[in-house]
Amino acid sequence: MSHTYPEITAEAAAFYAQTGYLIVENALSPAELSELRTETTTICRGERGTDIKNYEPPPAGAPEDEVLRNYLCIHFPHKISSIMEKHLAHPTIVDVLTKVIGPNVKCMQSMLFIKSSGKPGQAWHQDEWAIPTRDRSLTGGWIALDDATVENGCLWVIPGSHKPGVIWPFAQQNDPRFDCGTESYGFPYQDEDAIPVEVKAGAIVFFNGYLLHRSLPNYAKSGYRRVLVNHYMSAESLLPWRKPKEGEHMAVTEYRDIVMIAGKDPYAWKGLEDLAKPYLRPSGEGGCDNGTRPKDEQPRSTVVGGIR
Repeated sequence: MSHTYPEITAEAAAFYAQTGYLIVENALSPAELSELRTETTTICRGERGTDIKNYEPPPAGAPEDEVLRNYLCIHFPHKISSIMEKHLAHPTIVDVLTKVIGPNVKCMQSMLFIKSSGKPGQAWHQDEWAIPTRDRSLTGGWIALDDATVENGCLWVIPGSHKPGVIWPFAQQNDPRFDCGTESYGFPYQDEDAIPVEVKAGAIVFFNGYLLHRSLPNYAKSGYRRVLVNHYMSAESLLPWRKPKEGEHMAVTEYRDIVMIAGKDPYAWKGLEDLAKPYLRPSGEGGCDNGTRPKDEQPRSTVVGGIR
């Protein structure tokens, strides 16, 4: 059966501009949803390669439930999976991003979350502090592979918190509800200002890079909250996600491990590089070492300490 992809309207684009997020229901076809779920298990079994930092393969022949329970988040799955790479430019994603960002859009990151029952969430944060687009074009595409509910750890957002265009202070947090990431603080909003983003499997949630968002643990007695999250930005904007090369001014530093998903690449003359390597994010159950990325292999972010 063919699937009719929803198209974003002017009203929907205006809602995104006003609130910093947008829900597009029924974005994925049943076949696409099934394909991504199957591929998630395939990746977790190590069948797309085991060259994933911090990854330990599950026992041979382990049932799916046992396999998926071992992992929380794999960064850059599109590097080892042609299926994950294909969905970077899903029709609904291209439609939305070309209307809220512009005609030329690139992708620099993918993240595969497998939040099984009992796994932690992520504390309040803004994606822009880790992915500096400079022009406020950073947009996340949050593809729900399962129904996301308050019980199983859905996304929570503070509508309109992207508007100031300020990157708030952040520090390492030790709250057992959350994984090993940092937490934003000092912003003029309360937890009570947040709303849960409960969606059905197959929906895509788009959110601005300055939007404050978090998720709580999966409190369900069983099951998963699997999500594929990709990050996009305007292709016109340079991404300083690496140190300047020798003799290069920092103002023109450009991270070139990207995938164009719409339009033209104005910096194509710079060529492309293979820089990012897949890695497994520490979830926190075994303790945190305050470092979630291999220092020499992944894009760098500076964590600013402080009192939360």
